[in-house]
Amino acid sequence: MKLFGSSGIRGHFNGLITPEFICRVGQSVGSQYKEVVVGWDARTTSPLLSKAVIAGLLSSGANVHSAGMVSTPTLANAAREFSAGIMITASHNPPTDNGIKLWNPDGSSFGTAQMEAVEEILLGGKSTAVPWGAVGSLAEIDWAIDRHIQRISKEIGRLDAKAVVDCGNGAASTITPYLLRKLGCEIVTLNCQPDGSFPGRGSEPTEENTKLLARCVVDSGADIGLAHDGDGDRVVAVDENGNFAGGDALIPLLCKLEGRKKVVVPVNASMAVDKFLGKVKVVRCRVGDVYVSEKIKEIGADFGGEPSGTWVFPKISYCPDGIYAAARLVQIAAQRPLSEQLAEIPKTSILKKRIDMPLERRPEVMASVARLMTKHKPAETSDMDGFRAVFKDGWILLRPSGTEPKLKLVVEGETDIAARKLYDMAIEIAKEALK
Repeated sequence: MKLFGSSGIRGHFNGLITPEFICRVGQSVGSQYKEVVVGWDARTTSPLLSKAVIAGLLSSGANVHSAGMVSTPTLANAAREFSAGIMITASHNPPTDNGIKLWNPDGSSFGTAQMEAVEEILLGGKSTAVPWGAVGSLAEIDWAIDRHIQRISKEIGRLDAKAVVDCGNGAASTITPYLLRKLGCEIVTLNCQPDGSFPGRGSEPTEENTKLLARCVVDSGADIGLAHDGDGDRVVAVDENGNFAGGDALIPLLCKLEGRKKVVVPVNASMAVDKFLGKVKVVRCRVGDVYVSEKIKEIGADFGGEPSGTWVFPKISYCPDGIYAAARLVQIAAQRPLSEQLAEIPKTSILKKRIDMPLERRPEVMASVARLMTKHKPAETSDMDGFRAVFKDGWILLRPSGTEPKLKLVVEGETDIAARKLYDMAIEIAKEALK
């Protein structure tokens, strides 16, 4: 695939992502799927691009159902009623970016074959326009948020807890606070006014971006704090003491609570998952929610999650549902202090870094990484996604980002010293490979 990454297509607005380009994506999708629901996030350019994709769909003869500004999992839930769903979003990327993601009725992202079929039409230059009499119809739907809330409420039930919710001025502002109040929670809100410039904090819910959330949790005496990304498919937490609990911390906990026989995690997930789960089988896949969902479906797993804070609950949807995950985390924290539960997970040390890498150099750089890493005689290697090398006291993963011109480094060690040693080794290897 030339355009699609692990999370759809993303790029700078009026760079890769132009109204004309998004219109052509709509034409390609509309030539294959004839009942399509469209939603968009809070980004400043999203309403504009939504109109472009709607124009493309209509011109190819597809009927369009506009859901308005909604979270990505809300859009994916609404797609159950149609042949496909389209979300205009760049998720956690900066406000200057935008993108598009495509959904199946079961909540899964378009798979590899589907994305290739869209690309073939998109890049082939063949017109999919229909005669004026065959142009599709446009209608608005006003039930997407309510039905998503109803579906989650049925699974979770009543909650007696206090939570601070930080939606990062993103699309989750339209649903998470309302859902948790409906479930019986006392709610304090932060950055819950949709604003495409993300003035409250960066759209990615990192530890640095959630410091105000942590203070509010402690000051208000809340049981938990929750932080979404720009489109609501991710959620991370802060425990009752104000300690950040990102994806690396939450993966073992959620896998333990949700897993019965099998769970799916990507190659960049902590080895603490394997240590903590006991008899539950841990299956690894490529990084990206589309690959997590595909593997869950393939092996019939109970749950899947990523260090990024995306969580897939197949009993709800194959879409990463940060809204359902938020309610589930509140439910977990209401039963026993979150800090106590997290303290039971085996401790390791994880270090990460993003390194600039031109997209056109990916094959050359990754070949060099594999050659240089092998010289250090790892006990085990994998090229499933980038290059992963396992050593006696930890592992190194260097992989090209699926959404940015970056080389992503993840290192995990049994101890801080082991992690630092592996990290220094990996940095030298990356420098050499990028020369």
